[in-house]
Amino acid sequence: MSDPFLWRWKQERLCFLPERALWREEGSILMVADLHLGKAECFQAHGIPLPSDGDAGTLNRLLALCHRWRPNRLVILGDLIHSRLGMTNKLRDVLKVLPELIHAEVDWIGGNHDRRSWLEGLPQQAAQPMGGLWLSHEPETPPPDTDQPLLNICGHIHPMGRIHGGCDHLRLPCFAYEPDNERLIIPAFGELTGGHDCDHRYRQWLVADDTIVPWLSPTPPKRAKASA
Repeated sequence: MSDPFLWRWKQERLCFLPERALWREEGSILMVADLHLGKAECFQAHGIPLPSDGDAGTLNRLLALCHRWRPNRLVILGDLIHSRLGMTNKLRDVLKVLPELIHAEVDWIGGNHDRRSWLEGLPQQAAQPMGGLWLSHEPETPPPDTDQPLLNICGHIHPMGRIHGGCDHLRLPCFAYEPDNERLIIPAFGELTGGHDCDHRYRQWLVADDTIVPWLSPTPPKRAKASA
């Protein structure tokens, strides 16, 4: 079994999982973001011949993760679906029984790709608080009328860290914390998802070989002074 990485923010105890998911100890909550199910079928509808096995890989990984951690609640932080064009009857049937398959409640916070998508028994929800957290799909600033500062947990960005070594470089999914805005961005869970590099504003934890690796990004290069 891969080892999680425990991270604390105020009173919150959060585990970064190498499966590209987040575990909240209090309440036994599992969080994932950006599954983008139906993406291959959406591309096929536009004439791009992608294979249709990405959904099976993503869903099987999700079921295995839930079986291992046995959450009381699964929170999907948006972009469960890539597009309505990819919503096959088979996919609808699987998602309809997802709570029964994982033996847990499922909350679906709607993302930008989820708009105008509908699933029986699984309504989309708005961004919401959970203890000391503010859960959203896109990065958000929590409402100012909360009793305490909240950590924004979100997806949407598909964060990646970059490792440089001479002429070589490697990009890996990562958990990215932005201290200036008290925000934690979790990596995309889906098989068919790209990513965006995180810059020096983010503290990063790379996902590599079923391990979470704390990573210190190099400081940004200094701008050269203009010659007189």
